[in-house]
Order: sequence, then C-alpha cells, then structure tokens
Amino acid sequence: MQITASTVSLTVDDVAASQTFFTTHLGYQEQAAADGFASLTRADAAVDIVLLRRGIEVLPVEQRDQHAGGLILAFTLTGLEAEEKRLRAEGVEITMPLREEPWGERLFQITDPNGVIVQFVEWVTPAADSAEENI
Repeated sequence: MQITASTVSLTVDDVAASQTFFTTHLGYQEQAAADGFASLTRADAAVDIVLLRRGIEVLPVEQRDQHAGGLILAFTLTGLEAEEKRLRAEGVEITMPLREEPWGERLFQITDPNGVIVQFVEWVTPAADSAEENI
C-alpha cells in the first residue's frame, strides 16, 4: 500500500459554519462543495478535510446521525505562540490555553462552531529534570 494523501471526514450539523471557520482562520481552501458537503485542502502537509452534514443520504444509514464528537484534529507546527496570538486577535476563542507538558509537547486548542476540537502542537526538548522524572 502506498498512501498518497490523507483526509479526515467530519460529520457536522452546519457544514457552512465549519467551512467558514477552517477557510477564514486555518488557511484551508475549498476544493469542492455542494449541499451538505465541502472538501477543503491546504498547500502544505495538513490533512485534507471533508465536511458532511449529519443525516446526509450519501452516508450509510448507521452513520448518518453520528457527529464528529470525541475527535481532536491535531496539527504539528512551528511558531506556536505566534499562531495562538493570531487566532486570539482574530476573535477565535482559545478553548484550552497554551501549556507545556513535561515530555516536551507545547499545545493549545480551539473549537469550531460545530464542536470540532482543533489542537496545535509544537515539540520542544524537555528539560533534563522533567524528562528524568517521567522515566
């Protein structure tokens, strides 16, 4: 198997709200759209996103009423603090403030209008004392 691209498909109540959120604040561009459907992409290594309206008939019956709950869409990047400041300045609510874990993960989260959690991560070398405490 050779994977040539990755896409996450999210079932949401309001496709237009999530589409606007991802294109306005996260640099995604629309590839295709129709009633109850949007396909979004970026020019970099970010995963493509397909948004489907909950209840849409293209989904199998057992999947139509599912929602994208419990999922965290995580992006690893550089310049984490600058991104947090940019998003905050754009009026995006930071739903989990910037923090650093002892193992070297720095992160914060935002949530789109449909409840999709988006996490931004930057990896740093943990301090020697912190790294030894976690062994």
